[in-house]
Amino acid sequence: MESPETSLKPVDENDTVAGVFFDRFVREEETSDAGQQNYMILNEAEIRHRQEDDILRVSTALSEPRAAAIVLLRHFNWNISKLFDNWFDDEDRVRNEVGLFRSPIVAQFSPDCTITCGICFESYNNSMSRSSSIVWASCGHPFCRDCYGGYITKSVNDDGPGCLLLRCPDPSCAAAVGDDMIGTLTMDNSVKLKYARYLLRSYVEDSYRRRKIKWCPAPGCDYAVDFFDFVGNYRRGFDVYCRCSFNFCWNCNEEAHRPVDCDTVAKWNMKNKDESENANWILVNTKPCPQCKRVIEKSHGCNHMRCAPPCRYEFCWHCLGEWTSKTFHSCNKFLPEATTAADENEMKRREVVKASLVKYTHYYNRWAANLRSRQKAVEGLRLVQVEYLDKLSFIYGQERPLLRFLTEAWQQIIRCRRVLQWTYAYGYYFPQHQWTKKQFFEYLQGEAEFSLERLHYCAEKELEKYVNAEGTVQEFIDYRLKLAELTSVIGNYFKNLVRALEDGLTEVESNGSYWSCELCSFVNSLPTARCQMCYHTPVAVNL
Repeated sequence: MESPETSLKPVDENDTVAGVFFDRFVREEETSDAGQQNYMILNEAEIRHRQEDDILRVSTALSEPRAAAIVLLRHFNWNISKLFDNWFDDEDRVRNEVGLFRSPIVAQFSPDCTITCGICFESYNNSMSRSSSIVWASCGHPFCRDCYGGYITKSVNDDGPGCLLLRCPDPSCAAAVGDDMIGTLTMDNSVKLKYARYLLRSYVEDSYRRRKIKWCPAPGCDYAVDFFDFVGNYRRGFDVYCRCSFNFCWNCNEEAHRPVDCDTVAKWNMKNKDESENANWILVNTKPCPQCKRVIEKSHGCNHMRCAPPCRYEFCWHCLGEWTSKTFHSCNKFLPEATTAADENEMKRREVVKASLVKYTHYYNRWAANLRSRQKAVEGLRLVQVEYLDKLSFIYGQERPLLRFLTEAWQQIIRCRRVLQWTYAYGYYFPQHQWTKKQFFEYLQGEAEFSLERLHYCAEKELEKYVNAEGTVQEFIDYRLKLAELTSVIGNYFKNLVRALEDGLTEVESNGSYWSCELCSFVNSLPTARCQMCYHTPVAVNL
């Protein structure tokens, strides 16, 4: 079979147009800081370090213990500036709001009085036993250590993150239970670790910066993403590449989908799951029984149909006429009088739905095919990392850093497959009246697919020669240069393609007075008020 590298491709007149079209993006890339990212990946240690810095800062500035600083920060969603503004404006009000009282609201006990636990009602009258067995928060309500510890443990286990808002066990009291009491009164280390985990996640999930910092949505991933402020930097998009190898969109938490915007992704995913697509398939590929109206699919065989019991009506699949064993059925003659207005409307409706279904199937099949190819590329990358790198290093005496070009090539293939996959959703919703842009988009998409196949072939098929030790060292070096160059060139092409599509191919002229339906993407003429695809009977508006 002829390889893509040696096959000839006819010259298209759009080659010159595409070259000029991408010149602007190349110049912008050269004048911009391409290595700068607009986000930072944080592990749990880095998040905890940031959290402890904020706690220490508040504790030092307000001369309050660590536990009180945590309560204050939690109340103000870890917003230090807001906390300071409110604290120095009215400290007493803030203390009452968060439950950090200056003095106990319960009268102090004399050394010789008896104290009763408010939960188990056990009495303690010895001053030494009281000091070792009775505890209270800033409010002063006394409870024994065992009951207080059980109260805290139950809240951590049952309330989840709600345990961070734990208050005094007295129903009428709003005093906060601080981090110091939880660490002292709970004996189970698993409970302490669970509380610390909730506190750490609160720093991300409940933060006033939650629009700028969030957890990676990949299952089991413990990394967080801190998104920097940016203005007028739309071209960088919202795609985030986590250290766990999961790529997602910052804006909608779906898998990365450039060049398609989040609204289009939502519509596309909804369309793929929508039961209406099944209904359209049934309408196109089935017919109702003329007698009982039950829907019937003809998968194979002759045109003599027999409905299922209890109907058992026999009819012709083509004309839906009655078919009996006593008469020979024939519907080859054209009988115009046999076609009613209702039949014509039904036939038109089927044709419209069939055209819509054919279009959707075209784009969905190619979208799904690139998805499968990307998943296979992920497996190919793992194979290279686990087996091929060590094998090639041993055969050709190359250090692993010199073989990094292989992993970079496969990573580029995965990224490009994702882009190519979503260009088909982009194409499905592309306004059909913009013929010039549509034609140019399909040309760019075809070039991208052709180029990616070249890279994929080189990284997979041509590599087998060297994995099987069938090439010389010099040939392997030449192969490394070739694959590295392909990776760079095709990566730049896809980068420019994404930017061009996100810009809406604005430099391409497009004329026409049409509008596209948001539900089915059908192109309607401007004077039409209702979509001809959705309503079947267009209503014209006099302009």
